[in-house]
Amino acid sequence: MESIRTVIVDDEELARSIVREYLEEHPEVIIEAECSNGFEAVKAITELKPDLVFLDVQMPKLNGFEVLELIETDLTVIFVTAYEQYAVKAFEVHAIDYLLKPFSRERFDEALERAKEKLDKELFIPQQEVLQSTRPKGEPAERVLVRDGSKVFVIPTSKIDYIEAQDDYVAIKSEGKSHLKKQRLADLESLLDPKRFVRIHRSYILNVDRLARLELYAKDSRMAILKDGTQLQVSRTGYEKLKGLL
Repeated sequence: MESIRTVIVDDEELARSIVREYLEEHPEVIIEAECSNGFEAVKAITELKPDLVFLDVQMPKLNGFEVLELIETDLTVIFVTAYEQYAVKAFEVHAIDYLLKPFSRERFDEALERAKEKLDKELFIPQQEVLQSTRPKGEPAERVLVRDGSKVFVIPTSKIDYIEAQDDYVAIKSEGKSHLKKQRLADLESLLDPKRFVRIHRSYILNVDRLARLELYAKDSRMAILKDGTQLQVSRTGYEKLKGLL
C-alpha cells in the first residue's frame, strides 16, 4: 500500500503520544509533523499538504474547526475530542470519523481503516461546507479568521468597518487595514450578526456602528458616509434594510 502522510494536532502531549503509539502498528502511515496548537497546525498543513490529519477540536486560540476554516484546500480528517457534543459537528463538516477520548486501539484502527478507504476513493472534506459549519447554529460569529501566507489574523467582528466583495474573495476593512479572505460575501454575511451588519449593496456589508450619515446619490440610490469619511454606495434594497435598523 502507498504511504500515507499525516499530521497530528493536539495541545496535549499525552494525546499525541497515544496516536503515535497506535500508529506504530501501521508502518504505511508516516508522521510528517506534530502540532500543539491551531496556529502551528495551519502552518504545517499548508506547507506539508498531508494526506490525513488527526485534529483535536478543543484547543486554545484556534479550535479544530477554525483550523479547517483557514486551510484553503480539501482534507481527509479524523477529529479527536474529549467532548461528545462535537461529534455531531464533526460529521456536519463531513469528517471521516471522530475519536472520543479516551479511545481504544481497536476504535483507532477502525477510524484509520475508514480513512484509508476514503483516501483510496479521494473523498475529502469540501472546503465550502467547512466554512458553513464552523460556527454554532444560531450564534453569530464573534471573530473572523484570515490567513496570509503563514500568518493568521484574528479579527473581532466589533473591529470590522465594512466588507467588500472582490471576485471569489472578500476584503475585510478593519482599523485602517484590508485583509483578503477566500470566501463569498453571501457566505460571510450568513455568519455575521444581522443586527449589526447589513448588506447595503451587492458588493458591500456595512457595520452599522460605523455609519455617520446617508446622503442622496442619485434618484434611487444613496451613499453611506462612514465616520472615517469612507463612502459606500447603497442600493435601494440596502437602504430598506438600513431603515429597519436605524
